[in-house]
Parts: sequence; structure tokens; C-alpha cells
Amino acid sequence: MNDNDRPMYLPLTWNDEEPAMTKKLVMVEAITMYRMRYVIECDEVSHAADTVAMNEMQEEFSQLHLGETITSSREISQAEYLQLFNQDNDYLSSWTDEEKMRLIHRIDYAK
Repeated sequence: MNDNDRPMYLPLTWNDEEPAMTKKLVMVEAITMYRMRYVIECDEVSHAADTVAMNEMQEEFSQLHLGETITSSREISQAEYLQLFNQDNDYLSSWTDEEKMRLIHRIDYAK
């Protein structure tokens, strides 16, 4: 999906006191797990484990996604969304609120 396909944010349709739309913003937090494999040439087996534990690896041999575990979900306001966006993505601070709102996944119930 390119930026032109994303639904546009319409600031006049949202009011935190009385939402004009029935859709909700829901923050879902999850933990993603991967099984990682590394191949290390070393003198002792314990040195290989230490190398991984100390994050001294440059490349993994392979990885397997084991899934996501949802840890929480809760309804949030537009203001809270923007606050969390700015907190978690400070490198995108130059974006407008409209650009930030484009990153919301919208479920297409018509499909």
C-alpha cells in the first residue's frame, strides 16, 4: 500500500468530548518472539553463548517468528494517540498530525 491508498485523516470529524464517528481507536500492545540461530567459531562452547548474551553478534544464521502475545488492549483518544506517537516515534516529530493519523490501521468491514 502506498501513501496515496491510505485513508485521509479528517480533523473535523473527531471531537474527544463527543465523537462524531462510531469508530474507536484501540491501542493493542503485543510481544513478538523469534527463535534466533547463530553459528560462532570459538575455542569453548561457553564463549559462543557469552558472545550472544553480550550482543556481540553481527549476523544471525536464521530466525523463525514464533508469534505474538497480546499483553493489553484499551481504547484511546486521538489526543492520547498523538501523545504516544510523539513519545514512541520522536524521530518523526516533524510530521503533521494528519501524517501521523495515516499510520492507524483501519479495518475494512465491507470486505
